[in-house]
Amino acid sequence: MADLDIDLLRTFVALAETESFTTAGERLGATQSAVSVRLKKLEERLGRRLFDRTPRRVMPTLFGEGFLPEARRLLALHDDVLRRATATAPTRRLSLGVSEHATGGHLPRVMRALRDLMPGLSMSVTLGLSEDLVADWEAGRHDAVVVRRIVRPGVTGVAGRRLFADDLVWAAAPDLLRHPGEPIPLAVIARPCRVHELAIEAMETAGRPWTIAFVSRDLLAVQAAVEAGIGVGCIGRSSVPPGAVVLGPADGLPPLPQSEIVFHADGRDRSLVPTLDRIAEAFRAAPVDPVPRRRIS
Repeated sequence: MADLDIDLLRTFVALAETESFTTAGERLGATQSAVSVRLKKLEERLGRRLFDRTPRRVMPTLFGEGFLPEARRLLALHDDVLRRATATAPTRRLSLGVSEHATGGHLPRVMRALRDLMPGLSMSVTLGLSEDLVADWEAGRHDAVVVRRIVRPGVTGVAGRRLFADDLVWAAAPDLLRHPGEPIPLAVIARPCRVHELAIEAMETAGRPWTIAFVSRDLLAVQAAVEAGIGVGCIGRSSVPPGAVVLGPADGLPPLPQSEIVFHADGRDRSLVPTLDRIAEAFRAAPVDPVPRRRIS
């Protein structure tokens, strides 16, 4: 059984709708003779005559009239499949690594912005720890990463585009109760999280007793523990949950180093540069909501 050629079907529909070889050819960008040849090929494949010809016009045969709706359906299906395939077919698969700290409490909003960036781009997003993500980027396993960088005087890290400042702070629920002399309960991301280490380092340097009250592998759970009053979190200012307050030296808590959110990208593929710029801007636009400072009991 012979296959039906799309070009032949399109020629048949054009001829049926115009009833003129000349007009059909103009619509298709083909000569009158080419239209005639295509029609003959289609009739040979079907084994049926599709048109009656007169000196002034061509008219579909009874079979041609019945075949016309089927041909239109086939063309519509073909064109729809082709349109959707070409509109969504990925031209490049981009791997993006993201630290949860880099989006604060706005991860869904940023993910939606990334989804809408470019229909022709296939993107794979991996959440992880900043140090691991940078290592993977340096090894070529990610095209770009958005991570936290600790700012220390006289110490420079891997170069990257600074997106926004996001200093580490101590955060807790307003009704968190502590008694004098009791260890400070900490809510932290599990090791080997660098922020976890910085929190303990700050406590040890200040000589403050501490204990791990809550530990999880993701920031969302730590935010929930902070808001619930289970412990004090060492997190970026942009990650302080709405129901928590920022604490400081007046609450007996040691200072923390400054930090910022940075964007590392591989610019060797120049075709990706505009997309990478838009990704960086999507993260830069993530709002950093102000949170109140209050002493706790």
